[in-house]
Amino acid sequence: MPELNVFNDAQDKEITKAVLVSAVFRGDDRDEAEVSLGELERLLETAGGECVARMTQLKTAPDASTYIGSGKIKELAELCKNNDATLVVFDTELSPSQIRNIEKEVNDEDSDIFVMDRSMLILDIFALHAKTGEGKLQVELALLKYTTPRLTGKGLQLSRQGGGIGTRGPGESKLESDRRHIKRRMDALEDELELLEKNRIVQRKQRDKSGLFKIAIAGYTNAGKSTFLNYLTGAGILAENKLFATLDPTTRKYELPSGNEILLTDTVGFIRNLPHHLIKAFRSTLEEVVYSDAVLVMIDASEPDCHNQLAVTEGLLEELGAVGKPILYVYNKCDVETDVMPKVKQDGGEDNVFFISARTGEGVDALIERIELLVNEGKTEETFLFPHNDQSMVNVLYKNAVIHDTEYLTEGVRFRATVDSKTKGMLAKYLVK
Repeated sequence: MPELNVFNDAQDKEITKAVLVSAVFRGDDRDEAEVSLGELERLLETAGGECVARMTQLKTAPDASTYIGSGKIKELAELCKNNDATLVVFDTELSPSQIRNIEKEVNDEDSDIFVMDRSMLILDIFALHAKTGEGKLQVELALLKYTTPRLTGKGLQLSRQGGGIGTRGPGESKLESDRRHIKRRMDALEDELELLEKNRIVQRKQRDKSGLFKIAIAGYTNAGKSTFLNYLTGAGILAENKLFATLDPTTRKYELPSGNEILLTDTVGFIRNLPHHLIKAFRSTLEEVVYSDAVLVMIDASEPDCHNQLAVTEGLLEELGAVGKPILYVYNKCDVETDVMPKVKQDGGEDNVFFISARTGEGVDALIERIELLVNEGKTEETFLFPHNDQSMVNVLYKNAVIHDTEYLTEGVRFRATVDSKTKGMLAKYLVK
């Protein structure tokens, strides 16, 4: 496969040309298959490749040997040859033997066409975008779990020279080692991630002690989650019009108009058919949604398939165990005029549905007002008295309450403040009955 390195602004690098393949079987939704194939093309572009042709096969059932059957494989080989394609990506998950058989059929002595599936392409993008130490460890573990069964023959082995699509990740030497070495590496990665997870639990406990209301921003990849957090907090997160631009969760404080502070966390985006091993590897970061007090589900209102994307998001939230808490549905990119926009806005009207533009700020004020109400639910006005010799918890009150007045008395300092139930519990011994 020719070298691919389009990620360093060099314009003279050769971009990998790819043919995308989909199959529609009996009982499948053809429209859904077409949408999924379009999403696969966007994934390819995010990885730095170029789609030169698409192929869709109508079939009663998958072919055990080549997935699409021998006749279609010959057509695929011609399609690759005529378009100088060096990569074939299937919009499904292939078995190791299927990959080997397909590569054998589409290649001749003059070609070296690489075959990969949807899961491998997603893993490749994760390898490209992982920036933090934990993110890189999670990607490497997911890659090793996925590729270990595929380390036979010429199939998908991530060991080719060139650094292009399908060759990123932990590196050639690790993946060409014997299986025992890979197993030891996987065990070591799991140990490192377990230690990082313990540190994450400590951080979560510290956030709980702070008493600040926590909101997780979840949603389909490229829905605008990072742009929204940047708009509110100036977080400076990379926000690109690419799938999976953000992999590592980022938490920032935000001060509401009332003066209350909350914590906002940007999370990893969701997508159709997200590989299970990826969900497992990234579970510790995805669980930021689980430990939040509320979830803000971001939806790309300019996307014709936004309703299905929302269904995917809700399904993954349920799988993670993040249901049963307040959810605000935020349709983003409403400044973009599309055919789908009138229908999306027609579906609004609920008090937990909002239409905004994270880019321009349109509609954000109404959303913030609703967040304010959400944060204030269950809050009461209380009076606290802190003795002069016990002022250690006064800072907790200042951080987590709206203080209305302060009075200095002989026996201590008295505060009248509006607090939530959590802060009230933390400061119960200072309450004036």
